Amino acid sequence: MSGTGKGKKRSASSIIRPGVKRTKARVRIKDEVGATGIPKSPKDVVKDRFLELLGEPRYKMGASNKVIQGEFPKAEEKPLLVQVINELSKTSKLQMSKSGVDNELYYTLVADEVAQKYVGLDVSAKLVLQCIEKAGSSGIWTKDIRMQTNIQQQALNKVFKQLEQRCLIKPVKSVTAKAKKLYMLYELTPSKEITGGVWYSGLEFDHEFISELRTFVMHCVRRLNGGQGVTLSEMKRKMEQAKVSRVELSLEEVKQLVQTLVYDNYVEERSAIEGDGDDIVYIAARRVSTMCHFKWWDALSPDFHFRAINFEDGVTLGPHEPHHHTA
Repeated sequence: MSGTGKGKKRSASSIIRPGVKRTKARVRIKDEVGATGIPKSPKDVVKDRFLELLGEPRYKMGASNKVIQGEFPKAEEKPLLVQVINELSKTSKLQMSKSGVDNELYYTLVADEVAQKYVGLDVSAKLVLQCIEKAGSSGIWTKDIRMQTNIQQQALNKVFKQLEQRCLIKPVKSVTAKAKKLYMLYELTPSKEITGGVWYSGLEFDHEFISELRTFVMHCVRRLNGGQGVTLSEMKRKMEQAKVSRVELSLEEVKQLVQTLVYDNYVEERSAIEGDGDDIVYIAARRVSTMCHFKWWDALSPDFHFRAINFEDGVTLGPHEPHHHTA
């Protein structure tokens, strides 16, 4: 009788075929059996492979149906894959969406904490949520949601209330249409097109705030660099040092502010000779009166239009030449 004994069961390692390494065999057996020692069902094996695939960093934004079909080519795996997808969808752990580029269906894993918020939502609620998610930080009007989902307004209002209570969406008002409601995802910040940016307080244009900033810009233009010209970057740094703005202004927002003074003829633009990279400097504009038509001079000098006239401020006006009188 051999040393193993007739009644003893052979271990997993004793049935390894010659030429196969023991470590690889153990790993394969562990994958098929699982950590508990109970053999996995074929569906569980497919589920693990599917989750592992979607968990890869390259598929963080979703794996296409084509990719998934390539990973599960066997005919016996396909019905199991359908079951896995349905189960994950019911528990809100899987999100499916179509790409606008190739019209391909994409699958994306949803984090467990996020999936808990979606549990119990019906098809209508998920459809509404998908429309709002696509809109991003720009939001979407109630009318557009109704048109895209084809859900009646009364039912849609119930869906909105349900999603708001779960902190999944939030209503937002726009400065361009204060009486209407926009909806967007709860965690998103509305875009500047909706809030009006730094120039609005709530939904109202902040005239007082802008007036204070314009006064400070004129101070910079007249005082910095001896009044010979100041760049946008220099004005921005001076604003930050003086803390005149309740919010941090970007260079583009400072430019918008200065342009209002240019349009009002308080500030002029000039090409920079030297500076810190800016091509334009701003100086205080000379005050200019409106164009004179000189009709009252016809009584004093009937031949005014046919000769040159020298003025006290050193300006010479030629025949038929309009005159802008400087202060």
